[in-house]
Amino acid sequence: MKLRKVTAASATVFALALTATACGGDNSTGGGSGSGGGKTITVGIKFDQPGLGQKTPQGYAGFDVDVATYVAKKLGYKADQIEWKEAKSADRETMLKRGDVDFIAATYSITPERQESVDFAGPYLLAHQDVLVRADDNKIKSPKDLNNAKLCSVTGSTSAQNVKEKLAPKAQLQPYPTYSACLPGLQNGAVDALTTDDSILAGYAAQSQFKGKFKLGGFKLTNENYGIGVKKGSDLKDKINKALEDMVADGAWQKAVDKNLGPANYKNEPAPKIGEIKS
Repeated sequence: MKLRKVTAASATVFALALTATACGGDNSTGGGSGSGGGKTITVGIKFDQPGLGQKTPQGYAGFDVDVATYVAKKLGYKADQIEWKEAKSADRETMLKRGDVDFIAATYSITPERQESVDFAGPYLLAHQDVLVRADDNKIKSPKDLNNAKLCSVTGSTSAQNVKEKLAPKAQLQPYPTYSACLPGLQNGAVDALTTDDSILAGYAAQSQFKGKFKLGGFKLTNENYGIGVKKGSDLKDKINKALEDMVADGAWQKAVDKNLGPANYKNEPAPKIGEIKS
C-alpha cells in the first residue's frame, strides 16, 4: 500500500510539473500582449512597399519599419526580438482580431469603418493622395491637367478611378497589375502619371534606379491618416501613443522620414498630434 501511495504521489507531482512547463512555454511570442515580458513581439508590415515597408535580402526596411522598431523598443523589445509578418491590406483587420500580430504599421489609414473593428494608435503620418510624373514633365501642374493624360490604374486600387470621376473625367486609365509595374511605363512614356498616397509614391521614386527621374505633383487630393492598428480594447494603444510622442520629441521621427522618403523630395506634413484625424 505504501509503495502504491508513493507512486501515485509521484505521478501527481510529475503531472503538475508538465502542466507548469506547458504554461511557461507561452511567452515565446508577444501573443497579443506586447508587454515586454515575452521573448518576441509580432508586428505586421507591408513587404512590398519601398520606403515604407519592404522585405529585402538584408532584412526589413522603410519608414513604417523604423516607426515599428522604435515603438517595440519603447515596449521593451530589442530589434532582434521583433517577428515581422506580412500584413496585406485585405488581411489587416483579421490578423488583429485573431491575435496573429501585436500591432500593425502598414500604411494603415484610420477610417470610421475600420475603427468599428480595430483600435488605432496615432496617427503617426499625414499622407495625401497625389500623382507622380516624370521629372522633366511640366504639363501636369494641377489635377485638371490629367484630362487626356494616360493615368496608371492599378488593379484593386480606387485612386485612379477617383481622379477620373471627380477631377479629370477625360483621363485615360491604363491598367497595370502593380505600382511597381507602372514605374517603367511612366519612365518610358507609356503612361503620363501614377496616383496613390504621396508617401507610397515617394517610396517608389526614392529607389536607387529611379532617383531623379520622377517628381510628386503636390496636389494633396485627400488626407490619409496613418495609424498603428491594435486589437479592439488592447491596452497597447496608450503605450504606443506615448512611444510615438517620444519619437517625435527626440527627433527620431523626422530622421526616419528623411532617410526613407527624402530622396524623392517628399515634403512631409509636420508630425500629427495623437488623436487628431484630418478628414
